[in-house]
Parts: sequence; structure tokens; C-alpha cells
Amino acid sequence: MEASPQNPDTLVGFDVEIADLLARGLGLQSRFVLVTFASIDQSVARGDAEIGLSGLEDSAVRRRSMSVTIPYYEFREVLSVRDGEAGRYQRLADLAGRRVGTLGNTLAYDILLAAEREHRLTAVAYEDDVHPFSDLMLGRVDAVLLDNVLAERRRRRMTGFTIQPESVAIGHYVGVLSKANAPLRDQLNDILRGAMRDGTLERVFRKWEVWNDDQPRLHSRVLNGDAIAAVDGVTGVTGALAENPAAAGSWWDATLSYLPLLLRASIVTIALSCLSMALAVVLGVLIASGRVYGGALLRSALTAYVELIRGTPVLLQLFVLYYGIAAAVRLPAFMAAFLGLALNYAAYESEIYRSALEGVSVGQLEAARTLGLSEPQVLSLIRGPQAFRVALAPMTNDFVALLKDSSLVSVLTVMELTKQTQIFATNLGSWVLPGVLCAALYLAMSLPLSALARSLEQRWKAPTA
Repeated sequence: MEASPQNPDTLVGFDVEIADLLARGLGLQSRFVLVTFASIDQSVARGDAEIGLSGLEDSAVRRRSMSVTIPYYEFREVLSVRDGEAGRYQRLADLAGRRVGTLGNTLAYDILLAAEREHRLTAVAYEDDVHPFSDLMLGRVDAVLLDNVLAERRRRRMTGFTIQPESVAIGHYVGVLSKANAPLRDQLNDILRGAMRDGTLERVFRKWEVWNDDQPRLHSRVLNGDAIAAVDGVTGVTGALAENPAAAGSWWDATLSYLPLLLRASIVTIALSCLSMALAVVLGVLIASGRVYGGALLRSALTAYVELIRGTPVLLQLFVLYYGIAAAVRLPAFMAAFLGLALNYAAYESEIYRSALEGVSVGQLEAARTLGLSEPQVLSLIRGPQAFRVALAPMTNDFVALLKDSSLVSVLTVMELTKQTQIFATNLGSWVLPGVLCAALYLAMSLPLSALARSLEQRWKAPTA
């Protein structure tokens, strides 16, 4: 489902019409609650909505944690590549050493995780199904693995890529309800079966140009009461679903499987935060110095920069750096994340340093100049050291804040700690254990930094009279 081009306030799509169909069957009117794709299950489980519909895939994990309707659509995972490389990349095995994009928390992502080990490719997870294809055309990824419905929809709006005919996997769309809502799920199943019998579902799918030869076979199996597995088959990746860390076994087994991924994501978080903070400090010092010592024009320009950065969301700045200027400058995801966080925090750091510099008493500065010290000497020997002691505590606070704000860069496909935790929680069907592990790792990263800052404050604090 998506917003209508004619009326952005209205949702359209075959899932919207199926929701309306189910509501009418219950004598109700549908009302949509908008949440992120990865949070639909959790939102339904906590009671924000009675049913979740948005191309949700049937899976063993979802069946264990939710009440799942009968499958109403059969899809195929397909590989999309640039036109000029259609003959080169026909299967996942051909993409060794290459980057392959997909929507996170999906069957396709699980397949790519398995392919990382089997074929040595790199899985790139996105928050939506639009940017994988735009990045494919920009050369940021070499292929996209998504279901045929999304691939065909994108091909109707974009040119330059080919959908390979061979299916990587087969799956089904279902509706999800909370475990306690199993009786309502049974009612909805009856409505769906009736829509299959009288051709209503077929008319909906034909309207949205997604009806194909797979659907009559699925409807026949559903109406005949045949058991349908969560995933009918996987080709091209050996045991992909069996290797999903949360697909089977206990929470402990899933934790042991995901812990290396969480630790690797923590390293990305630490590296990104340290590099961004280092550049933010350098830029902050330069900006603060320019505002204190520069001429009127320079001060005005630097003040405008600080106010612009502080007055706009960091998420918007990240989108502009990665997607907005991509036609002119194609920054890698990590570089865009690094620059975005650094440029944002430089504005805040500069205010800390400026106020610290201006907080040094005028008497001390005049005395130093009277003794014949040059302005650089006054800054390095008198003003700078005192300002640094004042700025140390807020600098530390900003570093801890930057460590947490690094979670925003997941929108740029950077697999940092929070993004990896979200995938873990979705596959496990619960946020309790993944949330605790994520919090513990963030504390393990931030507490030593706070302890170091306190130690430096004690060592460098100004002497008392």
C-alpha cells in the first residue's frame, strides 16, 4: 500500500482493498494505523490495530508469535539488476563480493544473510522498497532481491533495470493478528475463502495488475484445505531459512546466533561515533574561533550555519547528504553518515566552545596582552586551557548523545547496533531480550567514556583558592 498520487491523504493498493473487504465482512469500516513496516507485528500485538496488512510474509517465526491468516497471495523473490549486467548477474551465486539490497526484516533479507556466508556477497538492508532500486541505478548496490510485486511496481515507474526470470524463493502474503485474537482470525479466514470462491480477490489483484498463474493454484490449495508451509521452497541458497538464527530453537540459541552480529554492529557504532566526534570537535573549534575572532562577514556566515544546522532535524540532513545530492556526489553510506553526524554536532560543539572562550574573564586577557603576549599565545596559554576545562563536561555529554544518535544512520543502510537489534527483535518476535542486549552494549560503550571524562575533569579542574 502507498499514498495515492492524486490524494496523498488516501492510501491505495490491493492490501487496502483487502482490508476494506475484511471490514465489510465483519460489518465494520476500515481505519488505518500507520506504523513502520518492521514494527507492524509489535504494533498489532500491543493492540494498536486488530490486523496488520502490508505485504506481510508468512514465516515460522510469525506463526509462533502471532495469529496468522490463511495466505491470500503467492509471491516470488526475484533478483533485479541493471540492464547492462543482466547476463552477468543471473543468480545470487554470481554476486560474490557484490552488494545486494533488500527490504529489512523480510524473507529476502534472511536469504541474503545466508548468501553472505555461502556466496560472500554483502546484504544491504533498507527501510523501504523504493531506495534499493534508486541505489541500484546509482551503482551503490549491484542487485536488489525483493518479491515480484514490489519489483514489478518499481519497474513501471523506473527504467534501466531487469528482473531476472528465475525465482530465488516462494512465499505468501498473510494478515497478522495478536495471539489472543485467534477467534477474529478465524472469522477473517472465512471471509478470505469466500472472496476466493466468488472471484473477489481475483478482481482486486487484476485491478492492481498483480494477478498471475500462481494465484489460482494457491486459492485451490487453500479452499481444498491443503496445508501450506511458511515457505514453500528456496532455490539458489542452500538452507537459507534453516540458517535464520531465530527461525528455530530457543531464545538462548537465537541469542548465541545473533550476538556476533550485534557485536559487529557495535564496532560500526563505535567507529562511526568516534570518527564523527573527532571531526565535529575540529570543526567546532574552527567555527567558535571564527565567531570570536573573525570579521563581521565571517561571523554572520558561521552564525547562519549554526542556526541552520540546529534548526533542522539531523535525519533530514542525513537524507540530503545521501539521497538529495546523489545526482552530483554519490557518497558511500558510511561516509554520508560520518559527515552528516559530524557536521550536525559541529554546530553544537561550536556553541560550547564559543561560550567557554567568552567565559574567560576580560581582566586575564588584558593582563596577558599587557605582558606582551601575542593573540595566538593568549589563546593557547591563557584562554584555551581554561575554556577546555569548562567545555569538557558538555563535550562528554555530546559524545554520549552522538553515540545514541548514530542509530539514525540506519536509514542510509548502515548496519549499526540499533538496526541490527531491530532485525533480531523482528525475527525473534519480541523486543525484550534484544532490547536488553542492545541497552547493555550501549552502556558498555558509554560508561567507560563517562568515567574517563570524570577522571580528566578531576585532573584538569581549576585550582581552588
